Amino acid sequence: MKFMIVGKANAETEAGVLPSQELVDNMHAYNESLAKAGVLLAAEGLYPSSQGAQIAYSGGKATVIDGPFAEAKELIAGFWLIQVKSREEAIEWALRLPVPPGHEGVGLDVWRVFDPSDVPDDSMPAEEREREEALRERLSVDQPDD
Repeated sequence: MKFMIVGKANAETEAGVLPSQELVDNMHAYNESLAKAGVLLAAEGLYPSSQGAQIAYSGGKATVIDGPFAEAKELIAGFWLIQVKSREEAIEWALRLPVPPGHEGVGLDVWRVFDPSDVPDDSMPAEEREREEALRERLSVDQPDD
């Protein structure tokens, strides 16, 4: 099962304040532990919403809204994509994330990621499944090695 751990933004992350070296070191150690356990698929921090955009739909038309956005507590600052055996294991990993001092109230969300393998074979046409698998294979091949 794939899960996404979403780190919430706060006033500091929205202001573009970089984390302390101690927190960066702790995050690297956390990411290393995920990698060593073989569960890490991706992990990235995000720029403040001032460098992003939202797209809203109304009446079948799209409107682009430039950041920054008002509610920092509703925004995300980064994410981890992990592959684990259960929701409980995903939560266990999320609970290990280092929390910087003074950041009480900044939270995490743990979301299960939908995967085509979750769909029973008989409910997705074979052609559609093959197309999805080919796209995912192409995406994994196109990723640069870090």
